[in-house]
Amino acid sequence: MDPELLKQLQDDESFQEFLQEGFDVKDHTNKVLTHLSIGDQLLKLTEGINLLDKELHAQVANHHEDLLSQATGIENLEGVLQMMQTRILALQTAVERIRSKVVEPYEKIVARTSQLRRLQEACDLLRRIIRILYLSKRLHGQLQGGAREITKAAQSLNELDYLFHGVDLSGIDIVEQDTMFIRRARKDIERQAQKMLHQGMETQNQTQVATSLQVFHNLGSLSETVNKVMTDCEDDIRSNIKTALSVQLIASQPANPVRGPGRASMPAPGNTAAFRATLWTNLEKLVDQVYATCGQVHHLQKVLSKKRDPVTHVFFMEQLYKEKQKNILHCFWESMTLIVRGEFVSNANENTFIKQAFEGEYPKLLRLFNDLWRRLEQFTVGMTSKPDQTHGLRKTEVGEAAEYDPEQALKESLDVFETAYLSRSLSRLFDPINLVFPGGSSQPPSDNEIEGISKTIQSELSVASVDQNLSILIARNVAKTLQLYASKCEQMLCTGGDASQVIAPPSAGQKKNAAVVNSLYRFHQSVGKIVTNLQNLPEQAGQLIVSALQELVDQMSAALKPLLDSVSDAIEAIILTMHNEDFKGKAPKDTPDTPCSLYMRELQGFISRVQAEYLAQFTCTDFILQSINPVASRAIELFIVHATLIRPLGEGGKMRLAADCAQMELALAPLCHRLSDLGRPYKLLRAFRPMLFQTPEHIVTNTTVGEIVPYSTVLQFLFSKAPKELMSPHEGAGWSISRYSQWLCDHPSEKERLALIRGTLEFYVQGVNARHDKEYAPIYPIMLGLLQKGTAAVATR
Repeated sequence: MDPELLKQLQDDESFQEFLQEGFDVKDHTNKVLTHLSIGDQLLKLTEGINLLDKELHAQVANHHEDLLSQATGIENLEGVLQMMQTRILALQTAVERIRSKVVEPYEKIVARTSQLRRLQEACDLLRRIIRILYLSKRLHGQLQGGAREITKAAQSLNELDYLFHGVDLSGIDIVEQDTMFIRRARKDIERQAQKMLHQGMETQNQTQVATSLQVFHNLGSLSETVNKVMTDCEDDIRSNIKTALSVQLIASQPANPVRGPGRASMPAPGNTAAFRATLWTNLEKLVDQVYATCGQVHHLQKVLSKKRDPVTHVFFMEQLYKEKQKNILHCFWESMTLIVRGEFVSNANENTFIKQAFEGEYPKLLRLFNDLWRRLEQFTVGMTSKPDQTHGLRKTEVGEAAEYDPEQALKESLDVFETAYLSRSLSRLFDPINLVFPGGSSQPPSDNEIEGISKTIQSELSVASVDQNLSILIARNVAKTLQLYASKCEQMLCTGGDASQVIAPPSAGQKKNAAVVNSLYRFHQSVGKIVTNLQNLPEQAGQLIVSALQELVDQMSAALKPLLDSVSDAIEAIILTMHNEDFKGKAPKDTPDTPCSLYMRELQGFISRVQAEYLAQFTCTDFILQSINPVASRAIELFIVHATLIRPLGEGGKMRLAADCAQMELALAPLCHRLSDLGRPYKLLRAFRPMLFQTPEHIVTNTTVGEIVPYSTVLQFLFSKAPKELMSPHEGAGWSISRYSQWLCDHPSEKERLALIRGTLEFYVQGVNARHDKEYAPIYPIMLGLLQKGTAAVATR
């Protein structure tokens, strides 16, 4: 359509309604009659019709050739359609002729096929009936043979089941009686085989078990029978447990302990001892019953693993595996442990007496289970052995079994009672300690109280010796007990200034600390003796207790440390006073015996007083001497260090120092069993004494230099033989002797000490060069050579 004409129609309000899709002639007519003039409306419609006629005329004029060609094509199409109609009629006629020739033969074939199928079904039924009659007759004879022919009878029944399967033989009179006979025979054989299986399992008769399993295999019910046997065994164990733990039955049974004449054998209500005696007797019987049941299951699995099908030569166990059945002993063990756990816990929750018996006498219960495991261990080879040791097991089953610990599974069934027993045991161990350490106590436990605690520990360890794992768990409780004791003692210690003073007589705090240390020592000795005497204590349990005992020793050391530190500081202060004395004098001619120095007499008096007043309070002599040995060693080292710092040192001073060395040994004697036990410090004291009278050349060649006497100590001593220009290390650094002594304590490394001495010698060289002196002091090359030797020795360590 011409766009201009279309736009004209769309713009005109009279024609817009005609262009809408939902235009209704009746509505439009009613509207015109009601609101508009009919004449005007007809005039308008006529005008629109004229416009459309003109447009149609224009379209026909412009496309008349196309319209003519389309009209010609329609005539050709009609000719083609007529030809196709003719051919379709011819095809239908041919199909009818073919149908008339095929239908009759097809119907004959269908009839013959149906007849043949019926003949074949009749022949199959006849063959089945003939075979059924034959097998039924043979089954009569086999049943008369008794147990010897029972497997063959089962084979016949299996074949008869196959013949009856999938067909309906009801209404056939010839086999009706045989059908009833076969049903009765099957029930009879199953009953005989079941009885034979139970007898064989109870008497451990492999022949009977193998024969009965062969019967069930022939009947096609081997898997169902094995499952039923397993279920029956599990039910037996559950029933036996309920019977053993039944309060009513226990109350009606005589108690186990032997009673005197005329005394009642029935436990009276509330008689806990009689109740428990009967309970433990029942548990012993239960253990025997569980062992017997497990033995039957193991016997069944052993026969299944050895027995083969005589036709296929496949193990019965392999046949069960093909039916997705797992290792029967493994499955039974898992079920048994779950049953034991469930029944024991439920009965304990229902009855307070049983719960108290199991929790209070758990070691006795565990011993029963350990005895049970020792008897059952031979049966669990199939669950724990290697693949090459498992006959008749699949590789996957062996892998699963290798990860399963049957002993652990059996003991875990009692873990509820184990937890409760460990809690009670810890309370029994803690109670005596809490009693002897009441709040605000000022005195440590007495010997009798310590002995009571030790007896409790010994009792707990002895009772737990029935099982290694239980012993280890109880040993952990004992370790906690020792830690508690150490903690209680730590709270009693005095840590103020009066605990470390060494001027006045021992204070009350020091006496209290000494009593605490003595208490810790006695407790340590008592528990250590228990560990030594217990022969069956596992190594791990012993290590746990020994580690906890070390905490007692550490607490003793911590309590002793303030006093020993004060003693060491006082000894150092006394040794420092040697620098207040004069050592530059000549050797006396009139007195051959050189008296010891004043500081040494003071040191001897102080150490004697420490021994008599402070250390004598402690009864642990060996421990005290062992603890104070470092104090004695440090005293020797300080004495040697300060002896080497004395400048100038005359011949008389050398003799006094030599005498002081001997007196030093006497002074330290109260602090050691033997002074030689100190080791290197004692050798240092002995090696330094002859150096006092040796020349520098002899000193550097002394074999003890570097081995016993450090290079830094020898070099420090050589400074006393040098001129004033070669100052000592502390003089070169501008330090006091006390500060230098503290520096040496803070820097025990030989490398650092030699570095300080090297700096001192370098400072001396700078001074010589600054003064333009022509030569160094004669001792300088000796000291430099010794310094280089010491540096090289330190570098190679």
